[in-house]
Amino acid sequence: MKKLVAYFSATGTTKKVAEKIAKVYGADLFEIEPVEPYTDEDLDWTNKSSRSSVEMQDMDSRPQVKNKITNFEDYDVVFLGFPIWWYVAPTIINTFLEQYNWQGKTIITFATSGSSQMGKTNDRLKGSCQGANLIEGERLPSFVTEQEIYKRLSKF
Repeated sequence: MKKLVAYFSATGTTKKVAEKIAKVYGADLFEIEPVEPYTDEDLDWTNKSSRSSVEMQDMDSRPQVKNKITNFEDYDVVFLGFPIWWYVAPTIINTFLEQYNWQGKTIITFATSGSSQMGKTNDRLKGSCQGANLIEGERLPSFVTEQEIYKRLSKF
């Protein structure tokens, strides 16, 4: 089974975890990049007018993704990582998912967050990845070790 770690990382925290997961599982790595990168001001969750706040208030928001996986059909399992925003995945994750045919593929979500758990993340994502076996993984701290990753994700 060929594995991919696809991730969105606005500040670099999720990227660090994604790189460790890819190393542990011998998976390829793919960064989900927005066409318009997020600035610090965009990420200010205390400002109701910030870009991230506006996007997260509208679950139909679909920020554009800059890049696409050219050999997506080669993958059987995708570890999908993102920071938790407002107790769910950022809406750019829906944009990413809606670009591909997920029939027969397994998606294992993982997230980074200071304190928020996965919440209703998979409930909000399942409509964007029809046909996939969508598995809720784990919230992982940025300092997670490779051994801990294997222990926590190998059950999937």
